[in-house]
Amino acid sequence: MPDFDSVLHPDFLIPMVPERQILKAHSVALRDGRIASILPREDARLVMAVEHIDLPDCALMPGLINAHCHASMSLFRGYADDLPLANWLQQYIWPSETHFISPDFIRDGSELAIADLILGGTTTLVDQYFFPEMTAEAVDRSGLRALLTFPVIDVETAWARDAESCINNGLALRDHYRDHDRIDVGFGPHSTYMVSEQTLSRVAVLADELDAPIQIHLHETREEVLGSVERTGMRPIDHLEQLGLLGPRTQCVHMTALGDQDIETIATQGAHVVHCPKSNLKLGSGICPAQRLLDQGINVALGTDGAASNNRLNMLNELQTASLLGKTAHGDPRALDAWTTLEMATLGGARAMGQQDRLGSIEVGKDADMIALDLSGVHHQPHYNLASSIVYANSGSEVAWSWIAGKSVVRSGQLCTLDLAELRERAAAWSAKISDFRATLEHSKHAN
Repeated sequence: MPDFDSVLHPDFLIPMVPERQILKAHSVALRDGRIASILPREDARLVMAVEHIDLPDCALMPGLINAHCHASMSLFRGYADDLPLANWLQQYIWPSETHFISPDFIRDGSELAIADLILGGTTTLVDQYFFPEMTAEAVDRSGLRALLTFPVIDVETAWARDAESCINNGLALRDHYRDHDRIDVGFGPHSTYMVSEQTLSRVAVLADELDAPIQIHLHETREEVLGSVERTGMRPIDHLEQLGLLGPRTQCVHMTALGDQDIETIATQGAHVVHCPKSNLKLGSGICPAQRLLDQGINVALGTDGAASNNRLNMLNELQTASLLGKTAHGDPRALDAWTTLEMATLGGARAMGQQDRLGSIEVGKDADMIALDLSGVHHQPHYNLASSIVYANSGSEVAWSWIAGKSVVRSGQLCTLDLAELRERAAAWSAKISDFRATLEHSKHAN
């Protein structure tokens, strides 16, 4: 019997633990979906395995964790660009969601997104959107790993009639996937302005009882913070703290409008921040002060947000934007250096999910979620600093191989579990319908 299922032989190994270390002439052996051994190349060549995979010119590293997305909104990619957040939501996205959201929309949008995610280096997705059961099915079929934070809002949608229905539907989904190896389910209260105090309190109690993760849009814009002060007399983060919803299980998404006291509150409560730089830039929402948060010991993860506000779900691109933006925002070229940004997209995401014991680094015993990046392109030459090359020189198309739970989802640059031609056909059909609906929105807006 073979000792291992696969043995991978990259030119470079970036394990992330120990930090800032690059190994040459080392191989990684996989067994039963986990990392079984990291050993010198000459020893690795001698072991028995179902397959030995040579990865010339490749850097093997942990798969990237996209810590915030609305996957099926990929069908709204480019649909309402160059608009302020409030207009984008109220005039286009919310009316279109009301008209189109259905199980079929979520299925097709999720699969289109997953193809983009995997090819961009994502091996774990944290998602929040309607009909999460359909996204879960797409995740299961594709081989992706995901934490699905089911949406909780106080208005009626195609998925649920009210917040209580959201919670009941979500808990049923959590129960259904409780023993699944790659799919976890948590709470996704949308925001303090879309969810009542009573509902937020109920989520806090349930999440505590179930030890379940929580993800919430928070301090996304200055206007959101001012609105909260007018409604409640408190900033959103103080409101969450008062309700018991802010703690080590809480993932606070966006966090662009922050003062010193807000940062101190996050640090004290042990909550996590998910930075979505490209989406925030495109919507003009603001800039998350990621380096200041890190300097206060706060864990920061990285996310793309949905394709309606980012257009790409490529985590390699997000790495680059996060690092460059961090330097400008802080006025310091040392801010969010390449290694720091890589950690945000790997171990930072794992910590935010509460899964740092399973994900985020290449260590023996952890799940075998890894990507091999092809660094043979001229834009990656010469190899002075691989972390720098991956972050600053990437084109977003370097993913040559990807493994999730030890199974290949990309081989030699080709998706293994999804049919791209079929995805394009389905996207085109939705595009025709959604374009017609947008025309009616435009007509109605001009008529008024």
